[in-house]
Amino acid sequence: MKRPFSNPIGFTPLPVTVIGTLIYIILFVTLLLTHVVVPSAPKTKTPVAGVNLTEAWLDLQHISGGFHPYNSRRNDEIRDWLLRRIDRILAESMKGIMFDRGRYLHDAQFRASIAKQNPAVVFSDMSSNATFSYEGKNLDEPGVSIYFEGTNIMVYLPGLEDDNEDWWNTGKKPPEKGGLLVNAHYDSVSTGYGASDDGVGVVTILQILKHFTSKGHKPKKGIVALFNNGEEDYLNGAQAFRKHPLSKFPKAFLNLEGAGAGGRAVMFRSTDTEVTRAYQKSKHPFASVLSGDAFKRGIIKSETDYRVFTEKLGLRGLDLAFFEPRARYHTDQDDAKHTSIDSIWHMLSAAIPTLEALSSDNQSFDGTGSDSVWFDLFGQILAVFRLRILFALSVTLLIIAPLTHIIIGTVLYKVDKLYICGRKKQVRNSEGEESVLLHGWKGFFQYPLLIVLASATNVGLTFLVVKLNPCIIYSSPYAVWSMMLSAWAFVAWFVSCAADFLRPSALTRLYSLLWLSCISWIILLAITVLEKRQHIAGGYFLVFYFAAIFLATTIAFLELFGLPRKSEYAEEVSPCHNGQTPSHRSQSISSGQRLAQSSEEQQRPETNNEEQPAGQGEEATETTSLLRHDRQTTFAHYRHQNPETNEEEAIDESKERKVYLGEQAWSWSLPTWSWVFQFLLLSIIPIIMTGEVALFLTSSVNQTLADGSSIMLPHFAIAIFTILLLVPISPFIHRYTPHIPVFLLLIFIGTLIYNLVAFPFSANNRLKVYFDQHVDLDTGINTVSLTGIKEGSFLKDIVASLPSTAGQEISCVDSTVRVGLQQCSWHGVPPKVVPSPPPTLGIPPQFGYTDWLSFNISRATNTTRNEAYFTLSGKNSRACKIEFDSPISDFEVKGAAAEVRSEKVPKGGSKEIRLWSRTWEKPWHVKVQWGDEGPSFAVGKKKQQPRRQGLNGRVVCLWSDANVSGVIPALDEAWKFVPAWVAISKAKDGLVEGSKSFLV
Repeated sequence: MKRPFSNPIGFTPLPVTVIGTLIYIILFVTLLLTHVVVPSAPKTKTPVAGVNLTEAWLDLQHISGGFHPYNSRRNDEIRDWLLRRIDRILAESMKGIMFDRGRYLHDAQFRASIAKQNPAVVFSDMSSNATFSYEGKNLDEPGVSIYFEGTNIMVYLPGLEDDNEDWWNTGKKPPEKGGLLVNAHYDSVSTGYGASDDGVGVVTILQILKHFTSKGHKPKKGIVALFNNGEEDYLNGAQAFRKHPLSKFPKAFLNLEGAGAGGRAVMFRSTDTEVTRAYQKSKHPFASVLSGDAFKRGIIKSETDYRVFTEKLGLRGLDLAFFEPRARYHTDQDDAKHTSIDSIWHMLSAAIPTLEALSSDNQSFDGTGSDSVWFDLFGQILAVFRLRILFALSVTLLIIAPLTHIIIGTVLYKVDKLYICGRKKQVRNSEGEESVLLHGWKGFFQYPLLIVLASATNVGLTFLVVKLNPCIIYSSPYAVWSMMLSAWAFVAWFVSCAADFLRPSALTRLYSLLWLSCISWIILLAITVLEKRQHIAGGYFLVFYFAAIFLATTIAFLELFGLPRKSEYAEEVSPCHNGQTPSHRSQSISSGQRLAQSSEEQQRPETNNEEQPAGQGEEATETTSLLRHDRQTTFAHYRHQNPETNEEEAIDESKERKVYLGEQAWSWSLPTWSWVFQFLLLSIIPIIMTGEVALFLTSSVNQTLADGSSIMLPHFAIAIFTILLLVPISPFIHRYTPHIPVFLLLIFIGTLIYNLVAFPFSANNRLKVYFDQHVDLDTGINTVSLTGIKEGSFLKDIVASLPSTAGQEISCVDSTVRVGLQQCSWHGVPPKVVPSPPPTLGIPPQFGYTDWLSFNISRATNTTRNEAYFTLSGKNSRACKIEFDSPISDFEVKGAAAEVRSEKVPKGGSKEIRLWSRTWEKPWHVKVQWGDEGPSFAVGKKKQQPRRQGLNGRVVCLWSDANVSGVIPALDEAWKFVPAWVAISKAKDGLVEGSKSFLV
């Protein structure tokens, strides 16, 4: 007899395979497209009032036309170009009105007349100097002190609420309501063209000026647009801004940055909920609070101007930056070619609405604000809420979830339908009590076995790949993802099918969800503690994950109400039901026992030789066993004899058809469609939220090994998120047909081989190594170094590819500048950073180096302190430093603004003073103190003079301009001869450092 048409959404192999696979494909493809594809810029040149994308693209190409670090001539050229560009923008918005900055500053009547029409005031700051310091790794360790002369450009856009007074000139306080700050830096590193870091930020602010100075778009709150110079060197430009009167005006800020090359700009850090809500106005929001937590906990070591604005100025605001690919960051591939007008539009379309929202907000942004949670969904919607709401939700779920299940379980017990963990049921008859087996325990231990074996496979693969080819994730993260996903899915399917073959159970799904509930409850408890004690919000997606598991498990419990009462079932399958007398018991006992057993424990009934075996001749359907063809359901083909009519009566075949092969007989009444709702609950929201975090994390860390980060971190992150992404299908995977798992097995084999043998770097994913050259100006010894990863022999192979290293002994040691990397050094090609006549034949090169740096040092004689005076300058440079073998306690630079000692020198003292001037070849005059201080100190009854201590170290000057070929031949050689899969970046502030020793 052929079976009738099966339920298209029944819990049988075909529907489960098709629906489950389609849902995963749709979600994975959508997540990947959202993550990889940058939203297209509008076709029109002016998508927003005043904005011109073509103009922005041309501006970016000009800015990124050469290297322009602070210590380069091109940096001055970019600054002059910016001033001209800003004046043109303002001239256009002024509709032909002459804007004379000199007259504006000195003529009050002119200022008053212009204030009503003038869209902005420009400040070319050539006077703000900053002295500050950074702590060492520990508070008691020596840090670094910095003196910096700023060359920032600021544009003040008065708001509708602002007064027309020029308070920055008169010394008056700025308006109490304050305003906004939007910031980008116009310097680049010495080895990068600065397209994404931070050229896109600069051109975005230029277009912001055009927008807010266009008719009808004057902001409600005033806006300060800051083009700062020197961010790449200790955030110097933002530190100099602190000293300008305009720094007292903003209350909130938007910082525009870049740590990649192209792609989408992510809002990766925010101070509080209130300012984050402004970013909801972005057309294509892209954000995750996980990155903010990583900065907060010190996991991410790099910094942006955000730190200065929040810690030093006390502002509230947002950090918006490009973040991938990391391999192009600070290299010659950070150029216009590797970004796009779409990337400009993505940042611009986020910045303008965010500033408009912040400007229109009635609050003044005083105070600190509340901790927040934020994340985007498919780059279309930004969810923002307070952390305390997440904490309340977490606590609620921790209490409600187990309580709900306990209540439902209690009710099921009361109505005699709690089959889970039920072994047998006692039935009373005329001869006493009889036990009917329920087999409720079957399937209880299947799920932990599945999770342990599948997860152990991924952990094993992680160690295998890290052992044999650890860098493959650098260029092929999606190959690692494919390997992990396919391996976990196949092992999970194989284990679940094997367990289901040996111990089939209708409760497998419920038990799986119960195990998931217990495991995720423990994880949620840990997350809740972190939310409360550490203010960590990055576990938000796991809170929603647990909520989905809770709802799916609740549905599984509610399904049990559809089962017959255990007592009714036991009576139905008991040999003495239907009025059988003891005389008939011997004839029916075996049949009754078979009814109570699951099919694999039953014996096949006897048939005539002429009859076909049960199941043969019937058309196979999706309910047919995948592993063998002779497994029968409990009700099928079993009959008992009616004692009155002496005729066999067939057990209800409708029940038999509803029992899946080999499962408990009482499961016939379980709903076969409810699994769809469970799967949708478990899959859609958890996979979307977890997948977005997983992709963001992968793109953020897969290339950080070149920075010295742990090689295990990205591999283990993928292994963990693989489990989280595939757990939603695990309670249902035992119903999958073999087709998809076998296909995944083939994918696993292919990706495993690739991940173990493929070369890990490519021209599009170049391994970053760090260049520096040091010249001992006393001896003429010239040393070139490349710093890179320790894994494999990649760094040594790169060094060996340089012609100048031939025949030399290469020294490789652990780097002290970039922890986690190794530094290989050799005698390099001499630099030509200081123009000088060619050396005379036979004259040692050190005599040509001596005038690169000049200094004088004298010890103070009119004081009992350990004190000395330095005078130093470098040719063709405006950056030098003084390095000390022992820490100093205080210092002063002539011409610097007065600073408290705690600002200038950290608690553990300073090991070096870095000096940056806006003037080329300017001499610095520095007074330094060290050791014991004070006029005297008492020992017993005698007064002793402070101990006179010596001080030694090195005076160093830096050269960072590589725009002209031949100036730094060793760097030119590296760019020319290293393999195509290698990128060169700078190791220190200067590409070339020349030093002389001192002793005082």
